[in-house]
Amino acid sequence: MPQRLALTSLLVADYDLAIAFFVNALGFELREDTALGDQKRWVVVAPPGSANGLLLARAVGEAQVSAVGNQSGGRVFLFLETDDFARDHHAYTQRGVQFVEPLRHEPYGIVAVFEDLCGNRWDLIQPIRSGH
Repeated sequence: MPQRLALTSLLVADYDLAIAFFVNALGFELREDTALGDQKRWVVVAPPGSANGLLLARAVGEAQVSAVGNQSGGRVFLFLETDDFARDHHAYTQRGVQFVEPLRHEPYGIVAVFEDLCGNRWDLIQPIRSGH
Protein backbone atom coordinates (compact mmCIF):
# COMPACT_ATOMS: atom_id res chain seq x y z
CA MET A 1 0.00 0.00 0.00
CA PRO A 2 1.45 3.42 -0.95
CA GLN A 3 1.92 5.81 1.93
CA ARG A 4 2.67 9.51 2.22
CA LEU A 5 3.04 12.09 4.93
CA ALA A 6 -0.08 14.22 4.76
CA LEU A 7 0.14 16.65 7.67
CA THR A 8 2.72 17.86 10.15
CA SER A 9 1.37 19.01 13.48
CA LEU A 10 2.65 22.41 14.59
CA LEU A 11 1.99 23.63 18.11
CA VAL A 12 0.76 27.22 18.27
CA ALA A 13 -0.34 29.49 21.08
CA ASP A 14 -3.46 30.79 19.32
CA TYR A 15 -5.35 29.47 16.29
CA ASP A 16 -6.36 32.82 14.82
CA LEU A 17 -2.94 34.45 15.16
CA ALA A 18 -1.34 31.41 13.54
CA ILE A 19 -3.85 31.41 10.68
CA ALA A 20 -3.20 35.11 10.10
CA PHE A 21 0.56 34.55 9.93
CA PHE A 22 0.47 31.58 7.59
CA VAL A 23 -2.19 33.03 5.29
CA ASN A 24 -1.18 36.71 5.27
CA ALA A 25 2.61 36.57 5.72
CA LEU A 26 3.47 33.31 3.96
CA GLY A 27 0.59 33.20 1.46
CA PHE A 28 -0.62 29.75 2.53
CA GLU A 29 -4.18 28.60 1.93
CA LEU A 30 -6.53 27.91 4.81
CA ARG A 31 -7.67 24.43 3.83
CA GLU A 32 -9.83 23.64 6.84
CA ASP A 33 -11.00 25.23 10.07
CA THR A 34 -13.48 22.98 11.85
CA ALA A 35 -14.65 23.40 15.45
CA LEU A 36 -14.26 20.19 17.45
CA GLY A 37 -15.77 21.37 20.72
CA ASP A 38 -14.08 22.24 24.02
CA GLN A 39 -12.32 25.14 22.20
CA LYS A 40 -10.44 22.71 19.93
CA ARG A 41 -10.29 23.16 16.17
CA TRP A 42 -8.97 21.17 13.22
CA VAL A 43 -7.01 23.84 11.36
CA VAL A 44 -5.04 22.97 8.23
CA VAL A 45 -2.93 25.41 6.22
CA ALA A 46 -0.75 24.66 3.20
CA PRO A 47 1.22 26.40 0.48
CA PRO A 48 -0.80 26.81 -2.72
CA GLY A 49 -0.53 23.71 -4.87
CA SER A 50 0.98 21.58 -2.11
CA ALA A 51 -0.48 18.16 -1.38
CA ASN A 52 0.79 18.37 2.21
CA GLY A 53 0.06 20.86 4.93
CA LEU A 54 0.34 21.85 8.55
CA LEU A 55 -2.17 20.97 11.24
CA LEU A 56 -2.13 23.97 13.56
CA ALA A 57 -2.62 22.58 17.05
CA ARG A 58 -3.27 24.95 19.96
CA ALA A 59 -0.95 23.98 22.78
CA VAL A 60 -2.67 22.62 25.87
CA GLY A 61 -0.90 21.84 29.13
CA GLU A 62 2.50 22.80 30.42
CA ALA A 63 4.56 20.44 28.22
CA GLN A 64 2.94 21.57 24.98
CA VAL A 65 2.97 25.25 25.91
CA SER A 66 6.70 25.04 26.68
CA ALA A 67 7.32 23.45 23.25
CA VAL A 68 5.61 26.21 21.24
CA GLY A 69 8.29 27.77 19.04
CA ASN A 70 10.88 25.18 19.96
CA GLN A 71 9.59 21.90 18.60
CA SER A 72 13.02 21.02 17.21
CA GLY A 73 15.28 22.26 19.97
CA GLY A 74 16.35 25.36 18.04
CA ARG A 75 17.22 23.62 14.77
CA VAL A 76 15.54 24.38 11.48
CA PHE A 77 12.27 22.48 11.75
CA LEU A 78 10.48 22.89 8.43
CA PHE A 79 11.68 23.34 4.85
CA LEU A 80 9.63 25.44 2.45
CA GLU A 81 10.65 24.94 -1.18
CA THR A 82 10.15 27.64 -3.77
CA ASP A 83 10.72 27.88 -7.49
CA ASP A 84 11.69 31.57 -7.15
CA PHE A 85 13.74 32.39 -4.06
CA ALA A 86 14.13 36.11 -4.84
CA ARG A 87 10.37 36.59 -5.34
CA ASP A 88 9.38 34.85 -2.11
CA HIS A 89 12.22 36.25 0.01
CA HIS A 90 11.24 39.76 -1.06
CA ALA A 91 7.50 39.17 -0.50
CA TYR A 92 8.05 37.65 2.93
CA THR A 93 10.36 40.47 3.99
CA GLN A 94 7.74 43.01 2.85
CA ARG A 95 5.10 41.18 4.92
CA GLY A 96 7.21 41.29 8.08
CA VAL A 97 8.64 37.76 8.13
CA GLN A 98 11.83 37.80 10.20
CA PHE A 99 14.84 36.22 8.50
CA VAL A 100 17.39 35.28 11.16
CA GLU A 101 20.21 34.40 8.76
CA PRO A 102 21.17 36.01 5.46
CA LEU A 103 20.62 34.11 2.25
CA ARG A 104 23.40 31.78 1.25
CA HIS A 105 24.27 29.61 -1.72
CA GLU A 106 24.79 25.95 -0.84
CA PRO A 107 25.55 22.99 -3.08
CA TYR A 108 21.87 21.98 -2.76
CA GLY A 109 20.35 25.40 -3.41
CA ILE A 110 19.71 28.97 -2.30
CA VAL A 111 18.52 29.13 1.29
CA ALA A 112 17.72 31.54 4.12
CA VAL A 113 16.40 30.83 7.61
CA PHE A 114 13.30 32.58 8.92
CA GLU A 115 11.18 32.24 12.03
CA ASP A 116 7.43 31.80 12.16
CA LEU A 117 5.25 33.72 14.59
CA CYS A 118 6.10 31.29 17.41
CA GLY A 119 9.85 31.22 16.79
CA ASN A 120 10.17 27.91 14.93
CA ARG A 121 12.98 28.03 12.39
CA TRP A 122 12.27 27.35 8.72
CA ASP A 123 14.43 27.15 5.61
CA LEU A 124 13.14 28.98 2.58
CA ILE A 125 14.94 27.07 -0.14
CA GLN A 126 15.15 27.04 -3.89
CA PRO A 127 16.75 23.66 -4.53
CA ILE A 128 19.21 22.95 -7.29
CA ARG A 129 17.76 20.08 -9.27
CA SER A 130 20.24 17.62 -10.65
CA GLY A 131 19.65 15.77 -13.90
CA HIS A 132 19.47 12.43 -12.08
